[in-house]
Amino acid sequence: MHVQEWLEHVPAVSIYALVGIVIGLESLGIPLPGEIVLVSAALLSSQHGDLNPVILGACATAGAIIGDSIGYAIGRKGGRPLLAWLERKFPKHFSAANVGSAERSFQKWGMWAVFFGRFVALLRIFAGPLAGVLRMPYWKFAVANVLGGIVWAGGTTAVIYYIGVVAEDWLKRFSYFGLAIAVLIGVGSMLFVKRRAKKAAAEAEAAPATAAAEPQPVPVAD
Repeated sequence: MHVQEWLEHVPAVSIYALVGIVIGLESLGIPLPGEIVLVSAALLSSQHGDLNPVILGACATAGAIIGDSIGYAIGRKGGRPLLAWLERKFPKHFSAANVGSAERSFQKWGMWAVFFGRFVALLRIFAGPLAGVLRMPYWKFAVANVLGGIVWAGGTTAVIYYIGVVAEDWLKRFSYFGLAIAVLIGVGSMLFVKRRAKKAAAEAEAAPATAAAEPQPVPVAD
């Protein structure tokens, strides 16, 4: 059953709790479809008056902030051995290549990696634990965590809610043919972005190897 179809048969309080828990666990470092659940719930709130988008956004924001904070504490205590354990448990998500890519983002952007990591599925899982492992100062992490949680969770809820309201009226005029076109455009855009991101990651990983392979100049004796 599709996520949204399943959510339609669940009480509003349960949906609030589900969204907060799933996003919290994902932010903590467990690979879960937090974004899919949030988008589905936000879209559902635009079609059903029983589900309040403000409460939904608040629950999503709380889950994101609390989950990331717990992930930070676990990462700070567990250190590098924690990443090795996560790689054994979740090799697809916590592979050495993925961890290395996330770590380079942290080294380059610092606290901004925590903030913008909210908008990238892989970094959203890494942000809390990795910030703890790298011992980012807590005040920096806390500021980026709170602001990122509010902008991502609250912003996503608001945007999807209003899109759902507009789309419902639009579909009444143009039927499901227009929806099919919109879905195709959305899927195409997503695949394009994922392809570009994958290419950029591959280039970033290849750069150190290329630099190491280049011949070094031999000093000339006077």
